[in-house]
Amino acid sequence: MPSTLSFPSYRDLDDATCEERILVAKRTLGSDLLILGHHYQREEVFRHADFSGDSLKLSRQAAASRARYIVFCGVHFMAEVADILSRPEQIAILPDLSAGCSMADMADLPRVEQVWRELASLLNPDEVVTPVTYINSAATLKAFCGRHGGIVCTSGNARAILEWAFSERKKVLFFPDQHLGRNTGFRMGIPLDEMVVWDPELPLGGLDEATIQRARILLWKGFCSVHQVFRAEHIDNFRARYPEAKVISHPECSFEVCQKSDAVGSTEYIIRTIQNSPPGSRWLVGTELNLVQRLHEQGIPQGKDIHFMSPEQCMCSTMYRIDPQHLLWCLENLVAGRVVNRIQVPHTIAEEARWSLRRMLEVSP
Repeated sequence: MPSTLSFPSYRDLDDATCEERILVAKRTLGSDLLILGHHYQREEVFRHADFSGDSLKLSRQAAASRARYIVFCGVHFMAEVADILSRPEQIAILPDLSAGCSMADMADLPRVEQVWRELASLLNPDEVVTPVTYINSAATLKAFCGRHGGIVCTSGNARAILEWAFSERKKVLFFPDQHLGRNTGFRMGIPLDEMVVWDPELPLGGLDEATIQRARILLWKGFCSVHQVFRAEHIDNFRARYPEAKVISHPECSFEVCQKSDAVGSTEYIIRTIQNSPPGSRWLVGTELNLVQRLHEQGIPQGKDIHFMSPEQCMCSTMYRIDPQHLLWCLENLVAGRVVNRIQVPHTIAEEARWSLRRMLEVSP
């Protein structure tokens, strides 16, 4: 096996040089290579993706791919999903192993198992509670859901997944993002007082027995830091200036922001809604900055004005760690016959996680 090309020699390459060499490496690897790019990825990396999308779309693409190498320009949990859903001979790669997800880190297997044990002191969770994990979570949590009759959801299919979950059992434990769970449940007609936040740092989540028994959704105390920068007053200020404008937000935003929005949905939904809107329309968008900037550029020829909701320029800092230098490093190592930064989920965990992911793909519209 050839020796690994050292990353430090790539660190100081300018983006233009990286782009030229990335294109050469892609041509050399041909059909053996598939690059997947999440919508939140920076533009100088995003442009090299063979397929782009949100988590659900890219999960389907990973499952359908025939390429030998799947290079995921996203974050760690996304590359794990690609490895779990791909064939055994395929190899999933994350250009920078430090590209994680702070929300995903807010729930881990020991704490989720502790919650399950605490619930067992009051009721039989394997008969009463369906565990639902947002795809923004570690493979071990997807495996936990697989073991306990649970399922994975994305922001694009959360309602369909919750409807399935309630058809199985009367309660849901939803982790790690409380806002996606609350916003989705409310749109399904579930009252706010039947969706309660479980704080894993407190005994019984900081709740009393009566509250737990009454609740339909137990929401993990987790959140996306990017989507929490958006505030209801941002919408109010914008509407005062542009009364005719529309507001669209991601369901990871707070309940107050989503309630004040004209539309709420996944990144794919946001893109589709804005692209299909009339020429000359104006939108305030509550989601990650790279995506909003891309929508702004795409809208210019049609006279559309696309605004980022927060006055603070906030992007997904961990996604941003995937840069042209790391992508080039991975690709040129592949050309040289060496795999770097492989993401490989242990077999037992992958098998159990596959159950919950396949349930999601079967249930998703």
